[in-house]
Amino acid sequence: MNSHTIAIIGGSGFVGSRLCARLARDGHSVRVLTRRRARHRDLLVLPTVEVWEGNPHDAAVLDTLLEGCDVVINLVGILNEKQHDGSGFAHAHVELPRALIAACRRRGIRRLLHMSALGADAEHGASHYQRSKGRGEDLVLAATDLDVTVFSPSVIFGPGDSFLRRFAGLLRLAPAFPLACAGARFQPVFVGDVAECFARAIDNPQTIGQRYNLCGPRDYTLLELVRYAARVSGMRRLIVPLPDWLSRLQAEIFEWLPGKPFSRDNYLSTRHDNVCDAPFPAIFGITPTPLESIAPYYLGQAGGRRRYERLRSRD
Repeated sequence: MNSHTIAIIGGSGFVGSRLCARLARDGHSVRVLTRRRARHRDLLVLPTVEVWEGNPHDAAVLDTLLEGCDVVINLVGILNEKQHDGSGFAHAHVELPRALIAACRRRGIRRLLHMSALGADAEHGASHYQRSKGRGEDLVLAATDLDVTVFSPSVIFGPGDSFLRRFAGLLRLAPAFPLACAGARFQPVFVGDVAECFARAIDNPQTIGQRYNLCGPRDYTLLELVRYAARVSGMRRLIVPLPDWLSRLQAEIFEWLPGKPFSRDNYLSTRHDNVCDAPFPAIFGITPTPLESIAPYYLGQAGGRRRYERLRSRD
């Protein structure tokens, strides 16, 4: 296996922190760009990982970060924007990939791995999120002078996720929970499997120019997932599926609450099922991890979480 100097944009996030640990274990030198270095002490302790502070939209910052690198990984993604017109999504999902392509060309770096999303579609996506992700994906795949691989996962689960843990937290607030878009379908994929695909793709020339959908072994409705989160968290809750018109109304209202707990764009993204139409890509030699084998350890009792963390430390 070759040793690389790898720059990761978005490396301090949920997937990024897991990928950094995976790449460090292989002996790669990793540079992570973040806006607030002091917040990521978990990365600072990894022996071959450097955490750089800066704005990824600044061309000078990118040029400095990428100097001496031979691989670039873009993991940047947002689920909501401060604006309401799609410009925030475009800034993160379109303008940044465009800037990264230009920076790779300036620095003579050919290998670029890019995180897209299942359902990304520049022309026909139902939401700003899906269309912007599709435009960013199209940009990097059109850069044929670079060696590009694109990954498009369904919702990603694992310790620290913002999906199952978010619902588990909301369920603790009241004995009854009104659930919008309860029939939306997802095929959750484990964060460790996603990180492993990135790591294995780096030196595999067969992955160049390819786009891979990543899903777990089973699909669920959102109602099934929320009921499961309640059960393994030890909560008895009445979960009330909302009809479509009420789901849309909830999105219209929550759009304006602090933090946008649910937005019109989120609602629109559920119009299409977030599931794969093919098995997990065989090229990576991975059997996707079932949700049920991981989620109880971080949604359940504290003792279960501690046991899982001990298991992770042995990886």
